[in-house]
Amino acid sequence: MRVGLLGRKIGMTQIFQEDGTAVPVTVLECGPCTVLQVRTEELDGYHAVQLGFADKKRKSATMAERGHAKKVEAEPKRYVREIRQATAAELTAGTILTVEAFAEVKNVDVTGTSKGRGFSGVIKRHGFRGLRATHGVKRMHRHPGSSGPSADPSRTRKGIRKPGQFGNTRTTVRNLEVVRVDPTNNLLLLRGAVPGPNGGYLTIRQTNKA
Repeated sequence: MRVGLLGRKIGMTQIFQEDGTAVPVTVLECGPCTVLQVRTEELDGYHAVQLGFADKKRKSATMAERGHAKKVEAEPKRYVREIRQATAAELTAGTILTVEAFAEVKNVDVTGTSKGRGFSGVIKRHGFRGLRATHGVKRMHRHPGSSGPSADPSRTRKGIRKPGQFGNTRTTVRNLEVVRVDPTNNLLLLRGAVPGPNGGYLTIRQTNKA
């Protein structure tokens, strides 16, 4: 079974190992999560575990959300996602999963929504260096420059890097090392950065990367 939980990004800090080495880590509030539904090959066409994280006020939840959570005697959840499984999951609806599920896991994949940066130019969005700031360049320093051929094929080719919407997309960071698991405070410490702002919701899965 592929281990997975839902959580929230707390922020970044650093911890020190026994030899004095500083390790940059991201602190995640991971679980507890309620198993709202178990998907099966026979009924749904695939295997998955549907999890819910963070209680939602009943007055703010829809009737569908209330009814779905009521089936397992739980409150409506703010963040609901599925963890796909290769085989049938050994769980039942209503089970509570905690961060202890990652006690034996060494590396995870984290999926979230990256920070939205609005409509951005090519320097900010793609890392262009811009034009030179010397003689002959008149108010064109941050322009992308030429972006396509001339007579043949007389059009801009697909995939040319242009200005546009930057960020606010589903992003996954692969193979992050699990540095520490704190079951008392439901905290998971990962080496490196994860997508999204502080307080953003995340899906944490056991990595399938060798």
